[in-house]
Amino acid sequence: MSEEIKKYFEVNKQTWNEKVNIHASSDFYDLEAFKKGKSSLNQYELEALGNVSGKSLLHLQCHFGLDTMSWSRMGAQCTGVDLSEKGIELATQLNSELGLDAKFVCCNVLDTSKYIKDQFDIVFTSYGVIGWLPDLRPWGKMIAERLKQGGTFYMVEFHPIVWMFDYLEEKPSIKYGYHQKDAIYEEYEGTYANEKSKMISKEYGWNHGLGEVISSLSEAGLTIEYLKEYDQSPYKIFPNLVEKDNVMFETNNKLYPLLFAIKATKG
Repeated sequence: MSEEIKKYFEVNKQTWNEKVNIHASSDFYDLEAFKKGKSSLNQYELEALGNVSGKSLLHLQCHFGLDTMSWSRMGAQCTGVDLSEKGIELATQLNSELGLDAKFVCCNVLDTSKYIKDQFDIVFTSYGVIGWLPDLRPWGKMIAERLKQGGTFYMVEFHPIVWMFDYLEEKPSIKYGYHQKDAIYEEYEGTYANEKSKMISKEYGWNHGLGEVISSLSEAGLTIEYLKEYDQSPYKIFPNLVEKDNVMFETNNKLYPLLFAIKATKG
């Protein structure tokens, strides 16, 4: 990893450390409801992975662990990984407070195999994760390393088309390339979970097309079971989305998908 990329990761880590307390007190994450038993998981991942009781599950880029602990409540033996020390600190605290048995490890997701040697029945990641990574090949390799033979990888993620837009302008417009390799730097006030926050988010990200995502997994030895694309998102984090009856959100014209999901196995 180059010194420049290390610098980008450090900036992102500082931003995510600052986000933790803001997100923990936000309506978006609704921590009080979570403590009372509400799951943070959405229909796509619940339907895809089904009964996880008794299975080991590795959750990549877990933030402060609500999804990790939601899987734990369903009977999975969970380990969550995240770059942010503050996120892992809060996750560990909540896990203890709620009497759960999830484990949490603070590291760059690309270094997961340096810190975790166990293999898992399931590797899971979701919603706003791969855009923080400059190259998906080491990511795919790490996933294959951490999966048991016959294990399942599942991801649900925002569609690469949505990241072609610049949302900092009054009207979103296409600004970034679908295959853009250069880092995208953004600096703005607030976060997706609390737009009124005064924190300044400083973020480096990268765009990854579906071909790159699929190839990074298949080249690592995984067999792709499916690639699905969805018009609806459970999160209203983009401008001008319309809420539907099932508490999902979609664009007015549905000209492009908002999400994609991949399920793969280690054969």
